[in-house]
Amino acid sequence: MAVYWIGDIQGCDAPLGRLLESVAFSPSRDHLIVLGDLVNRGPDSAGVLRRLMALQGSVQCVLGNHDLHALAVAFGHSRPKRMDTLDGLLQATDRSTLIDWLRQQHLALWSHKVLSVHAGVLPDWTLDKTLSLASEVQAVLRGPDLPYFLAHMYGNEPKAWRDDLEGLDRWRVVVNALTRLRLCAADGTMEFATKDSAAQAPAGFMPWFDVPGRRTADIRVAFGHWSTLGRQDRSDIWALDTGCVWGGCLSAMRLGEDGQHQRIQVACEQAQLPG
Repeated sequence: MAVYWIGDIQGCDAPLGRLLESVAFSPSRDHLIVLGDLVNRGPDSAGVLRRLMALQGSVQCVLGNHDLHALAVAFGHSRPKRMDTLDGLLQATDRSTLIDWLRQQHLALWSHKVLSVHAGVLPDWTLDKTLSLASEVQAVLRGPDLPYFLAHMYGNEPKAWRDDLEGLDRWRVVVNALTRLRLCAADGTMEFATKDSAAQAPAGFMPWFDVPGRRTADIRVAFGHWSTLGRQDRSDIWALDTGCVWGGCLSAMRLGEDGQHQRIQVACEQAQLPG
């Protein structure tokens, strides 16, 4: 048995198929965890969802910002953006099945001693708190209040977590941290304007995983979302968004029964793997 964590797929079904084929993935033996942004910007979002759905109990997914955007568009609470490629999903004959499956996925997962999120974790959140807060929003995504939430999901405020937050403000901070976070200050204030490398961080801000005293520093965190971050050869984080949809490659981390991990990559159609 092996467990695989895969970074942002973003509708690139062909590379996903090649990656699973290259490792001889077996649903009866292996397990797959997808780190969000399953859909959008690539050519076949519906194909990605169908492939993952077919794996049934051998796959778990966390949701990314593009997945939540797809839900918002599907429920009529956001307009498609200029670079969106969601038409194939939204016009599919099995659209309702695909959308319903997507909304059932997670915002954070703890499995095989790895915390999986799409983007990041605020420095004051413990593992238990991260999972508990994710569970709160997961219940909203799966329940009757989803349209109300999607209508008010967007926004950068509040910029930091407080334990007394309630309702939409509370849910929005959780979503922003788990699906959009790259940089934050030592006090947990989030910054969303910077999307380039960590070297471009404004004064006082740093990658969320470098904040001193981060309360999840003693566990391994797997995440995607940050394609311009560059390779991070660290044991405490697995950064697996390597820009497949932008001409990079699709990356996975394999954890074997011996506890050893190995990075695996497949090129996208227009890409060349780095030397």
